[in-house]
Order: sequence, then structure tokens, then C-alpha cells
Amino acid sequence: MARVLVVGLDPAKIQGWDPEPVQAALARGQARFDDHGIEADWCLVALDENPEEAIEKALTREDYACVVIGGGIRKHEPLLEFFERVVNMVRRHAPDAAIAFNSGPEDCADAALRWLR
Repeated sequence: MARVLVVGLDPAKIQGWDPEPVQAALARGQARFDDHGIEADWCLVALDENPEEAIEKALTREDYACVVIGGGIRKHEPLLEFFERVVNMVRRHAPDAAIAFNSGPEDCADAALRWLR
């Protein structure tokens, strides 16, 4: 069975806003993986807690068919350099994995399915 890793920002560790709506969307996104019978691991990082180390550990823990990089990392312009590092980490540590991008926490499975078919 194909296994997917979702890499994103941990909404509970972002200062100044309510994480509950994003956490609820993440739960709905996980349920979509379950609906499709896809095993998905989540690597949610805090920018001030050595996120690259956490991502590297996640990438090397399993063999992933696809890595979905979340919009919180990808869309926020001040994180452009971090986004580039994440993409290159995927290339280095999971070279056989497809790289996919979601539009929000609820469509991570759809992003992965584009590459798993």
C-alpha cells in the first residue's frame, strides 16, 4: 500500500491565532486519506523548534510514495526559503517520492491521489 507524508506547520504552535479551525480541517483531511485506504503520516512543525530536523526524521522513517507540502509553508512569502529547503530535503531523503501540493488541509488526499494513481 502506498504511504504518504504530509508536511505542514503545526497550527497549535503559531502565535496569535486560533488553531482550532485548522486542526478540525486537518482531522477532516486525515479522514479523506482513511476513506481512500491510504496510510498517511503527518509531520507538523513549529518554525522555532528545528523544523528541518523534524522533517528529515519524518522523511527517513518510512518509504513514502508521495510527500504533500502544505500551503502554510508554500504560500506564505516570508517562508519561501524554508519552502525551498523542504522541497530539496524531500528530493534528498525521499528521492522516489512524488511531491504534491494541497490547497488546504482538507484536500491533502486529493493532492496525493494525483500522483498515486
